[in-house]
Formats: sequence, structure tokens, C-alpha cells
Amino acid sequence: MPGDRVRYAQEALFCERVLAKSGTNVLLEALGNAPSVETFTHYPAGDVFDPESGAHWYYHSHPRPSGEAEHGHFHCFVRLEGAEGPVHHLVALGVDPFGRLLRLFTVNQWVTGDAWIEAGRAVALLPRFDVQLARPDYLVNRWLTAVVALYEGEIAGLIQAREGVIARHRPEAGGDPREDRALDVTSEAGVDLVATARALGVLPPE
Repeated sequence: MPGDRVRYAQEALFCERVLAKSGTNVLLEALGNAPSVETFTHYPAGDVFDPESGAHWYYHSHPRPSGEAEHGHFHCFVRLEGAEGPVHHLVALGVDPFGRLLRLFTVNQWVTGDAWIEAGRAVALLPRFDVQLARPDYLVNRWLTAVVALYEGEIAGLIQAREGVIARHRPEAGGDPREDRALDVTSEAGVDLVATARALGVLPPE
């Protein structure tokens, strides 16, 4: 509903404003006190899991080509059967070095090794991504929750597109397309939180 999107945009922006007033941002808080950022390492250590909702996330980065704006991404999952149960990947949120949202994307199964489910079931899990925990940072947890809710329609479309890409993909060496290392990102969309907030009337026009 439009009113819900307004609320989620307001919450995401509120989290960013409070963090900025404190001299930090969602990326820095996710990294914690790490002395350096190691590619492919999960931040925070041990990931974040809300046992009540089943929401699960971690941040990591890959080696970046020169000039690439994205620093890394938050992988967002849901675990319906507890911390040791199957994990279902929903979406990744790419951010720049200042923690600003750049894109939403889905990945092939081999990337996260999650328990694959068909698109309709995955879309139905989106409202379950609700992280209500004080650690590692309450505002980061609420920012992630708000962003996933704000862009739920777009994410649902990306999940549907992912299923189509996998169905059509034919690995050169044969075998399961979900295990083909040549296919990692299966769908993506650029997003701008400020532009979205302006379109919703949360922020004044430029």
C-alpha cells in the first residue's frame, strides 16, 4: 500500500539521519570495529539472526574493479526453522563506501548455498524479513528491514525474473544451471532511496 511505502521510506531515512548525526552509517556499523575489511568475509562475525522472525543477514564485499561505485552488499535471508534450519536467500542490497543504497539483486544458488525454493514461496517470505535486535546495531537492523519492505514489489519482480533466468540458462559444460559458476547475479535493479522518498512525497522535490 502507498501509505506503508511512505512509512518504510521515512524509517529508512530516519535510520540514516541518526547514524549520520553520530558520524557513522549503515556500512560502518555493519563492519563494526574491524581493523580492515577482508573480501568475502562475513560482517558481523557469525552473521545476524532474529529467532522470532527468522530474518538473517550478513555483509560482505568482493574485489572491486577500479572505478566501481559499489563497496559490497548485504545478503538478506529467512530461516523458517531456526538458526540451524534451511536458509532461503531473498535479495542482496548493494551499497557504496558511504553506505548509500545503489542496487537490489538476486543471485544463483551456488553463490550463497541456500535451500532453493520456487519464486512464489520466496516472494511470500519477504514480509518475514523483520530484524528486531539491538545488536550489532539497532538502526542497521531497522534500516535493512525498512528497505526490504519499501522495495518489496521490486524485489518480488527480481525473484520472479531470477526463476526465469535459471529456467532458460544452459551451462556450457551441462549440468545444473543453479551450480554454474558462470552465472552469479540472476537479476538486478538500480535504486536510489532519496529519489524513491521524493517520489513518495517523503522529501521535497529537488
